[in-house]
Amino acid sequence: MGHAGMAATVVRYLRSVGSPTSAGPVEALPRPDLRAVGDDERAPVDPGEFRRVLGTFASGVTVITAAGPDGPAGFACQSFASLSLDPPLVAFMVARTSTTWPRIARAGAFCVNVLGAGQSELCRGFAVSGADKFAGVDHSPAPVSGAPRVEGGAAWIDCAVHAVHTGGDHLIVVGRITALGTPPTPVSPLLFHRGHFATLED
Repeated sequence: MGHAGMAATVVRYLRSVGSPTSAGPVEALPRPDLRAVGDDERAPVDPGEFRRVLGTFASGVTVITAAGPDGPAGFACQSFASLSLDPPLVAFMVARTSTTWPRIARAGAFCVNVLGAGQSELCRGFAVSGADKFAGVDHSPAPVSGAPRVEGGAAWIDCAVHAVHTGGDHLIVVGRITALGTPPTPVSPLLFHRGHFATLED
């Protein structure tokens, strides 16, 4: 299935939640007022305690990128995981308030850049909105999607959008892998733990 087919998958998702669609590019996805869990279904969990406890789970850090007619798009993403070996699938979660995700959805494809231990400042740059996130960032096009493949990372994974699911105030994006690789010399990954960056040497 090509990029157009992947974009069609996102269109079908939008129709399933009652959002307007068109025959052209995919428009912005649902905002937080469209919730998967009602107020009366919420567990009595304090948001601060939620973050504190879940912060004990150390994770890698990625930058999700895409190529589009209005220029490259990208955002920092901690919530990334492998999903399936057959077919080869990965997944990441993105807030419904994200202004970058609609641009990636329109592209229908993306590249997951697994950041290296020395790329914490690059990650911070991609975590903010409204700036030129790619200024001064060396990158080359991923082989299938053409999405920016950031230099200096620990790995890259080229994907087509396979499915989009609701998940509370986030969307769960499933990508089908079309190509992937690592640099010739292994790079230690950048980690995130208890609200701070870390490395395997710490």
